[in-house]
Amino acid sequence: MDGRKIFLLVGALLVAGITAFMARNLMSGAPAPTAAGQPVVIDGPEVLVATKALPVGTIIDQTALKFQPWPKELVENAYFLRQGTDLKNVVGTVVRFAIPAGQPVTQGALVKPGDRGFLAAALGAGMRAVTVPVSAQSSVAGFVFPGDRVDLLLTQSVSGGGDGAPLKTTETFLRNLRVLATDQKTDKATDDQGKTVVNAYSTVTLEVTPQIAERISVAQTVGTLSLSLRSIADNAGELEEAIASGEVNVPEGTDPKDEKAMLARVAARPTEGKGSFSTGADVSRFQRSSVPGKPQADRPMMTPGVPVTPGTFGATAGVPVGPVVRVSRGNNVTVVPVGGKN
Repeated sequence: MDGRKIFLLVGALLVAGITAFMARNLMSGAPAPTAAGQPVVIDGPEVLVATKALPVGTIIDQTALKFQPWPKELVENAYFLRQGTDLKNVVGTVVRFAIPAGQPVTQGALVKPGDRGFLAAALGAGMRAVTVPVSAQSSVAGFVFPGDRVDLLLTQSVSGGGDGAPLKTTETFLRNLRVLATDQKTDKATDDQGKTVVNAYSTVTLEVTPQIAERISVAQTVGTLSLSLRSIADNAGELEEAIASGEVNVPEGTDPKDEKAMLARVAARPTEGKGSFSTGADVSRFQRSSVPGKPQADRPMMTPGVPVTPGTFGATAGVPVGPVVRVSRGNNVTVVPVGGKN
């Protein structure tokens, strides 16, 4: 064997040895593979995080937050730690700054009832807070809580009938109003077992637009207000109807996140008009469905052949029976039935 072949053989052996040595070092330094689906253990305390996106003005309930382990090197003093935190003291607070889903909740992001600016933080942009008096019967027996959405009903008696009997009616004149507080309370009362305690209250604070606030103020002088609790599914159904009818325009090419946020804002808006109503005739055959006019005998009649003074003939004058002819002589107007004498 010549020297050239020996040199090539030794070089190949050397390269193979170096490659094997490097591969061994890499294998020994690599971490042991973990089983698929095995949860990663986080070495740190449990902190309070948001279970969903919490926009500004959200009233915190027990489903909005949970405790979750967090890396101890990332824990800040403003976080709520499981040790020393009672969720009952957090429920009922209002989000001051938006909190993304899965992110820790800081103490400065929440406003507690009684703190300065609490109610202002609970209101959305351009919204107002208005308080209405209610009773146990008109407030769904106390089963309306902060964060729920209600319709507002107006019950009144409309007078003006010829027989003196008023028209009894109820109408839904406002829809989808968010409840901010009941008797100045913004959280659900719970007992020692964590069950919700239902208590009667005398006032309810609602989130409305400035125009709706004016209508509620007038409605309190017209009749009696009552609350009607809405289902959570109603907003989605009404939103689909509004999109189908063209009332809500969803622009094309919008980012999915922005579109979702826009639809959520539309679904949460209070609405007025297009309300239903019921009269006494809808519940009893002995009640009426409208206010009748005054009987014919109560109206001022015009005597044939008698001049009509200015202002008599018109809206305040009675309607003669049968065809008539109006005869004008200067400023005097005479009403003559057909076939009569002037």
